[in-house]
Amino acid sequence: MNTLPWLTIIGLIPLVGAVVVWLLPTALAGLAKHLAVGFSVVTLLISIGAALQFETSSTQQFQLVEQHQWIPQFGVSYALGVDGIALALIVMSTILTPICLIAAWRDLPGEEGSPREKNYFALMLVLETFMVGVFAATDVFLFYVFFEAMLIPVYFLIGQYGGSRRQYAAMKFLLFSLLGGFVMLAAVIGLYTQGPGGTDGFLISRLTGLQMDGTTERLLFLGFFFAFAVKAPMFPFHTWLPDAASEAKPATATLLVGVLDKVGTYGMIRFCLQLFPEASTWATPVVITLAVISVLYGALLAIGQTDIMRLIAYTSISHFGFIVLGIFAMTTTGGSGSTLYMVNHGFTTAALFLFAAMLIQRRGSKRIADYGGWQRVTPALAGAFLIAGLSGLGLPGLGAFNAEFLTLVGTFQRYQVAAVVATIGIILAALYILLMYKRMMTGPVPESAVGTPDLGAREKWVVVPIIALFLVLGFYPKPVLDIINPAVRTTLTYVGVADPAPVVPVAAAQGGSK
Repeated sequence: MNTLPWLTIIGLIPLVGAVVVWLLPTALAGLAKHLAVGFSVVTLLISIGAALQFETSSTQQFQLVEQHQWIPQFGVSYALGVDGIALALIVMSTILTPICLIAAWRDLPGEEGSPREKNYFALMLVLETFMVGVFAATDVFLFYVFFEAMLIPVYFLIGQYGGSRRQYAAMKFLLFSLLGGFVMLAAVIGLYTQGPGGTDGFLISRLTGLQMDGTTERLLFLGFFFAFAVKAPMFPFHTWLPDAASEAKPATATLLVGVLDKVGTYGMIRFCLQLFPEASTWATPVVITLAVISVLYGALLAIGQTDIMRLIAYTSISHFGFIVLGIFAMTTTGGSGSTLYMVNHGFTTAALFLFAAMLIQRRGSKRIADYGGWQRVTPALAGAFLIAGLSGLGLPGLGAFNAEFLTLVGTFQRYQVAAVVATIGIILAALYILLMYKRMMTGPVPESAVGTPDLGAREKWVVVPIIALFLVLGFYPKPVLDIINPAVRTTLTYVGVADPAPVVPVAAAQGGSK
């Protein structure tokens, strides 16, 4: 039995790195970003080591388990563990963090080596610690602590380092998130009162399978689901996202949309489905409807955007609709597809935000209309941006296609109408991606763009790994699915549902009998 506390180590390394960066003397402040990248790379290597310890054949729901008493009087434990879903999201987070730190190398021009720059990189490392913690927590109260703690670094990253409307965007993000968090806190306390109590009464394992009356279970489900719908974000709780994503620095926007928002959809799987199976089934028709609306609404609004960053933010609302659709289809294929979608969306979002930021840095504008003909000036950057866009619209051969296909197939097994309507989102995705590329990259070259440098060496360290991940997940997603599938099947077992039986056409059935 492996007794090494892998998950604690993964979470602790970036936190130590943040402290080291913060405490750097002024004379050494120029090393802040180098140290930040170094600590994040070490975290990534340790997370890969932890993933290699994971056994897909294990019958235990959680592996790499750690459990210690924390506040026994209140039943709170320091309990960590991962199933395949949580492990995939943790590894995704640890991959994206060093990429974002490298991309953020010149986010504060003119402030190299300043205290503000130190704080900027330190806050991103703190955020990584909380991201790991929220996916690894197997104590409901500990999960809530990490869930709320993530707001602190994100608020300062937006409010202190964002654009001209940064304070408005940061406050809007904070208010929406706090509202969802307060509602969930009431549900967390209510859930504890329904459980067995004791010094470890908040453990997920002890709160699974509780016998509750229908009204109580549904109210608790709504408390959790509301918080996760705000975090995801789902229609109609989405309005904070475009402001936060467009005003934040691109690296912050990437972690916000690519990782933090996944906490919402992850929470729906881990808590809504597992802890409240009857209520989840009861709420499914409404959730499916909201998911389909999110798919179409986000895509339609993306088509009409004139700001690059806001367009990318609205595409994410549409993509999260697909993810929720797969989760509440409650089929093995849909669940696996939605989890794979979360991983692929993290990398696609990173590519779109970070590659767009490289263009904005060169042109000095977020307006799509201010571009045109840039594929002749920066062909490598334009090509990378096109690949990111094609991944976003689900082109076969890139990772998002497999995830989107599995999600829709899994949804069609149980909700045919919803799946058919949601496929319109694929057509709309082609519109908003290809129209954006056409307006920005084709046509005559503006005189102001002549002589603009193409991708630099540092930028290639951002572009190449992401595109490589697109291709690997597009052509060979099996290793990730092998990790995810057992966790999906376990969750559906807790809900008490099975995949629908295949429908055999009447003529085929008669022919077979003959």
